[in-house]
Amino acid sequence: MKPSMKRNDILFSLIVILFFVPFFVSDELFSTYEQFNSEHGMIMSFIKFALLATLGETIGLRIKSGHYWTSGFGLVPRALVWGVLGLTIKLSFIIFTSGTIEFLAFMGMDHPAEIYQGGFTLQKLFIAFCISFAMNTIFGPVMMTMHKITDMHIQMTGGTIKGFFTPIDFAVILKNLNWDVQWNFVFKKTIPFFWYPAHTITFMLAAQYQVLFAAFLSIALGLILAIASLKSR
Repeated sequence: MKPSMKRNDILFSLIVILFFVPFFVSDELFSTYEQFNSEHGMIMSFIKFALLATLGETIGLRIKSGHYWTSGFGLVPRALVWGVLGLTIKLSFIIFTSGTIEFLAFMGMDHPAEIYQGGFTLQKLFIAFCISFAMNTIFGPVMMTMHKITDMHIQMTGGTIKGFFTPIDFAVILKNLNWDVQWNFVFKKTIPFFWYPAHTITFMLAAQYQVLFAAFLSIALGLILAIASLKSR
């Protein structure tokens, strides 16, 4: 069994590498990506999270079960959920970046918009941290809870596409959600110790790379969710 799983790990890694390598070795392909990304930011946000965050959950499944796919996992429904969440994350980036900069100006900071658009300074780092703090404190818990609700819905409906589009039983799911893990691990530990610093880095990047970096961070989220699931057991 172990050699088979090792072969699967190698195969999985090769597929992931072969998917991403062309974007790094082909200037033409990368330029095409950048142009489409700048012209269709919301569509690309959907695609990035649908691919990368689902990849993270697949890795998380490997950690939990020893397999990259199991019956009822619901690969397509999970990708659809992450795609939609990617749209809300892109929206939150826009809202919290602009809103936080306006708030800092309101609180008396001189020219925060100009500082944020400039090169690296400690003031820019402070602004990036404030954006990350505001977004992850206000939007983060809502997004994470909604993701957990849809995750449980996918499990309850067998991971099928048809089941996914049935009404979500919020009353049952919220009643059975493990709030001890959700609060004490997902909220109290991952937000301050991972997401605050991780998204501070995100908001230090140029705008066209922020969602892509955040989508790669969602691979780490898959690992976090796997750990949370093991804790809940």
